[in-house]
Amino acid sequence: MKKSPGFIVLPIRWLALLVRLLLGTPARAARGTARKVRDPARQVIEYWASERVTMRQGFVAVCIASATSLIAGLTLAGMRHRIDIVEGLFVLIPVSIGMRGNIFGALSARIGTAIHTGLFDVSTDRDGFLYQNIYASTLLTVATSAAMGLLGRAIAGLLGIETVSVWDLVLVATVGGLISSAIVLAVTVALSAAALDRSWDLDSVGAPLITAIGDVVTLPCLLLASYLVGIDWVTPILGAVCVLLGVLALVRGWSTMRPLARSIVRESFPVLCIAIVLDVLAGTIVEPRVEQVFTPFPAFLIVIPGFLENTGALGALLAARLGSKLHLGAVSPTLRPEPAALLNGTVGLALGITVYTLTGVGTLLLSIAIGFDHPGALTFVGVVLTGGFLATVVAAVIGYYAAILTFRFGFDPDNHTIPLVTSGMDLLGVICLIVALVVFGIT
Repeated sequence: MKKSPGFIVLPIRWLALLVRLLLGTPARAARGTARKVRDPARQVIEYWASERVTMRQGFVAVCIASATSLIAGLTLAGMRHRIDIVEGLFVLIPVSIGMRGNIFGALSARIGTAIHTGLFDVSTDRDGFLYQNIYASTLLTVATSAAMGLLGRAIAGLLGIETVSVWDLVLVATVGGLISSAIVLAVTVALSAAALDRSWDLDSVGAPLITAIGDVVTLPCLLLASYLVGIDWVTPILGAVCVLLGVLALVRGWSTMRPLARSIVRESFPVLCIAIVLDVLAGTIVEPRVEQVFTPFPAFLIVIPGFLENTGALGALLAARLGSKLHLGAVSPTLRPEPAALLNGTVGLALGITVYTLTGVGTLLLSIAIGFDHPGALTFVGVVLTGGFLATVVAAVIGYYAAILTFRFGFDPDNHTIPLVTSGMDLLGVICLIVALVVFGIT
């Protein structure tokens, strides 16, 4: 075997020694094998070599996601006038973006597992795997959109944040959610069909790409829906209709005769409600800092969609891979991660360092080009990289334990891990970004 360059091996060996210090030296490279782990750095390199196709696909996916997140960031920066006019609109932004990734990222994860196990085919059969998944995802979209408005208004009220009426928030969340979900659903199905035909690893490319598409299409749809706010008696009536549709969709999904769709709705909706709460809390953390940080330095406003997208996508990528491996028996659901699971984590770490570097530098260059203020090039990139590294580590931990705990309790990790990880990382990702802003003395 050709020796790897020392400048690559040495940092990986430091990382491996840190893992060994925290978790102890693993006795075996993977469950059921007899090969001793004598050089963790060499093992990581060999694992990356064996997963080079997956890593290449994942690298391309996160690069595309980073590029498209800049479009979402520009859209968010362009919404500043609506954020000022529509009180509490920022509370809906993380949850609206996150819910597209939660629902359709989970759909992608289920299809990815089905591809790995040979159970997936593109069919219009109403009792088939694909149709039932689309049906369940559509019902969940309607039900959660109404729940987003209700929970968003309730949480904002409890925290003393001023917002428009509950009917306004419900209407904006539902209309924006339905329009964007139709687009993201079409992309998800097309991507799944392409993954089947071209032998792509959907677990590696699905989460970053679907999350990126969700970011790009959700914000314009939310902006469009915000113009329905405050139209005399029209808005309350339409808001009440949206609540009714949400209830009907949930009842339909809960009692449908299609067993797979019923199982998806019953397992997913409670988890999605938890995800809504986490995403709304993320919005409430950012809302009070708009004037302090994001108004004087709008470059940070551009970076928010990409930052939150990356944290959720990296955790979802790891969770989706682990979900498939748990179904296949390649990883055991142990509280102490096995070497095979740790090796999976190194993939997420490598992609995380890459994607946050691209996000920080790309956002800085875009901000300079369009004349948006920032606190200095080194400070700006330092904030993004510091917050991103913290978020990547947290995402890996949450992704692992979300996958193995749901599996140990007898649930399908594909239904639970994506919502929990992406929404949890929306909240924790915002916290990591705020920590980085504090470290660099910006807030």
